[in-house]
Amino acid sequence: MNITIQSVRFTASAQLEEFIQQKVGKMGQFFDGIVSAEVILKLDKSDSTENKVTEISLNIPGGELFAKKQCKTFEEGVDLSVDALRKQLIKWKEKVRAK
Repeated sequence: MNITIQSVRFTASAQLEEFIQQKVGKMGQFFDGIVSAEVILKLDKSDSTENKVTEISLNIPGGELFAKKQCKTFEEGVDLSVDALRKQLIKWKEKVRAK
């Protein structure tokens, strides 16, 4: 699976990129056919401490799955997004099997 990481308005640390590669790479356990993943990290201009936005989109045969989370840290956002995508993948697989 090809994983692309974009950071908007800042430079992501190597440690953060490694964490993302690890977490998103594990998505392959749930479905072998994932073509690619795109991770976008943004700093929101809001005054709150939860100003880190994580967007992950998975390209799968026949569609695309997407999750967006806003949290205090990018690591937390990646965790929550991956959980949401895992649930979407499981539902998608069940739907495809039912056909």
